[in-house]
Amino acid sequence: MTTVPDKVKQAYGQLPQGWKLEKLKFYASVRNSNVDKTLADDETPVRLCNYTDVYYNDRITPDLDFMQGSATEAEIEKFQLKKGQVIITKDSEGWDDIGIPALVTEDMPEVLCGYHLSVLEPGQELDGGFLAWLCRSEPLNDQFKLGANGVTRYGLGQYPMKNAFVALPPLETQRRITRFLDEKTARIDGLIEKKRALLDRLAEKRQALITRAVTKGLNPDAPMKDSGIGWLGEIPENWEVLPVKRIAKLESGHTPDRKIDAYWENCEIPWVSLNDTSVLRASDYISETTFKINELGLANSSARMLPARAVVFTRDATIGESAITTRPMAVSQHIIAWLCDESRIIPEFLLLAIYGMRGELMRLTNGSTIGTIGLADVKGIRVAVPPIVEQTRIIEEAFRQKGDVDIVSGEVERSIRGLNEYRAAIIAAAVTGKITEFQ
Repeated sequence: MTTVPDKVKQAYGQLPQGWKLEKLKFYASVRNSNVDKTLADDETPVRLCNYTDVYYNDRITPDLDFMQGSATEAEIEKFQLKKGQVIITKDSEGWDDIGIPALVTEDMPEVLCGYHLSVLEPGQELDGGFLAWLCRSEPLNDQFKLGANGVTRYGLGQYPMKNAFVALPPLETQRRITRFLDEKTARIDGLIEKKRALLDRLAEKRQALITRAVTKGLNPDAPMKDSGIGWLGEIPENWEVLPVKRIAKLESGHTPDRKIDAYWENCEIPWVSLNDTSVLRASDYISETTFKINELGLANSSARMLPARAVVFTRDATIGESAITTRPMAVSQHIIAWLCDESRIIPEFLLLAIYGMRGELMRLTNGSTIGTIGLADVKGIRVAVPPIVEQTRIIEEAFRQKGDVDIVSGEVERSIRGLNEYRAAIIAAAVTGKITEFQ
């Protein structure tokens, strides 16, 4: 008899009579794919179900746009997709992306499971749809995550997959649970989709409010003039169009050598990096950073301490996420910092201007495969600059209006989180027999 660890028992809880708690390997075969994207002349042309096909879809269907590839006859035999299989992600840079499943809905002999994925093929006592829902549930998915090894990249081997414990009711109950979850989660997902569409509309409204404020001002009757810049259009007559570098000092930073431990010990200096992107996206101000550096690391790199009220924004990966520092900080080479001459431009106004030029920043990345703005383009950024008194009024009104939108957006986001939590709870309850009709 298989000994079940106490933690696993606690995760599944008391199972109904007739349910079993056993290792997955007794009810499904597990195969890690080694079919890569290389096209070889001496192999058979195939289509590949790749990582993103699984990551972004609950079901693998024939109408997906599979990548072209090639494989040996042995690989075709071993990894061709069959109805009822569950394909899961086995490798990822993030722990949370391990074990994400997608159900194969039809036999697809010409489509193979690609690299970084595993095939779980149920036996006669396990329904594929139920297995997919099990993989989405915390009791099983947490076992996959804990079984993954790695530091900067995680990989899930066959052993922890095969030896993960699954709760199994009779086959007909599995199918009833699958139908229940298919219908229940479809309704929840529909609600989430509508709320995300509302978030998109609110984001568009927020963007329009900010862009209008920093390009047209608050007076709808103000005399206008052509700015000479396409994205700015007409601006009030008493405004100037200026390169930011004329009214703010351009700074960037550096990363101290990661190989030298002494640079990363007892760190107290806030250091803005791409790891702070989510904070820059969510807030107008940044007070804390994900990573810090120390004086030795600072002294042995081209980074330097920048004063408070620097306007920082990302120039690589996710472009233009911005905030104002509330205290002295250093930045990485992926971050631009503007030190404003506050007699000419207030940091909050420059921040709003950066928010308002999001489309222009995206245009500047065209042709870049990794998403970056070159330093020459950064130096060429121009903004419409009103007199300081008018900047103050615009800041007050724009922050008020976008704050109103942000309050509503926050309520919608909380609602989405609640629905996702409810969805996860329903899945866990169903696949562990906590719903009365399945006991």
